[in-house]
Amino acid sequence: MGGNHVQTKFILLGITDSPCVQAPLFGLFLLIYIVTVVGNIGIMVLVWVVPSLHTPMYFFLTHFSFADVCYSTVISPKMLADLLSENKTISFAGCVMQFHGFAFFATAECHLLAVMAYDRHVAICNPLLYVTVISGRVCRQLVASSYLIAFLSAIIYTGCTFGGSFCGPNQIDHFFCDVSPVLKLACSDTHSSEMVIFAFVAINAVGTSVIILLSYICILRTVLRMRSAQSRSRAFNTCASHLTAVSLFYGTIFFTYLQPASSHSSLDKVASIFYTVVTPMLNPFIYSLRNKEVKGALVKCRRRVSNRC
Repeated sequence: MGGNHVQTKFILLGITDSPCVQAPLFGLFLLIYIVTVVGNIGIMVLVWVVPSLHTPMYFFLTHFSFADVCYSTVISPKMLADLLSENKTISFAGCVMQFHGFAFFATAECHLLAVMAYDRHVAICNPLLYVTVISGRVCRQLVASSYLIAFLSAIIYTGCTFGGSFCGPNQIDHFFCDVSPVLKLACSDTHSSEMVIFAFVAINAVGTSVIILLSYICILRTVLRMRSAQSRSRAFNTCASHLTAVSLFYGTIFFTYLQPASSHSSLDKVASIFYTVVTPMLNPFIYSLRNKEVKGALVKCRRRVSNRC
């Protein structure tokens, strides 16, 4: 991979080249990154220490939070450093590693969101079989398969993106090493690479979104059959957080990656900021503020801490 490249480093042009804007953006994105790390690690710790949250749904949520922290960390520190530095270079190997890490964790999130939708489908549509179908072993297998598919997909994405020749310009018009801006710098023909990447993004993103859609169609049919308004409300509240996270993540992913290369524009940076920086910060709030079990667990933890103090 990348054996026939000439460039040893790239220059990331970043979000903006205006010095007046860079300092405020640094403060804003630093705050967002801190909230992202603290919020997602907080969710993970809360699930680990509160026994009532030791369920499959929250087991999947901890891995989702872990992926959020990781793929935000792959992007944000370098972006923050470049906002304060005139030297915005990144080595060829560093660019490859950054892109591979991003592709791996972003793809893992797609599959984890599908797994979480399937978990809600079984819990609501087949509650009596839930413990049997979503056992501890099945949970581990589903998470492991999500990471395995993500790892193999990331290898394909990375090979297609960096496998050509880079002998001309080395300025990447983006704040991280992403597919479209990197392929624009390639000296060799990239059409076949673009088609392969598009196909695998479609398989991962569209495939998992179909699983989510079918799961929620079944959930909706089951909920509408419920006689109790309280049961319907409880079922909708259980799914609301997941649906919000799905909408935020898939909306920007589809906009950015499932379009022809000629259609990419400056709006891609805005969409990229949203799904790499903003969405990972919002997910802990989505899953805590809209979830009674998580809010109850937070209240219990606060009481324990205050009692010890």
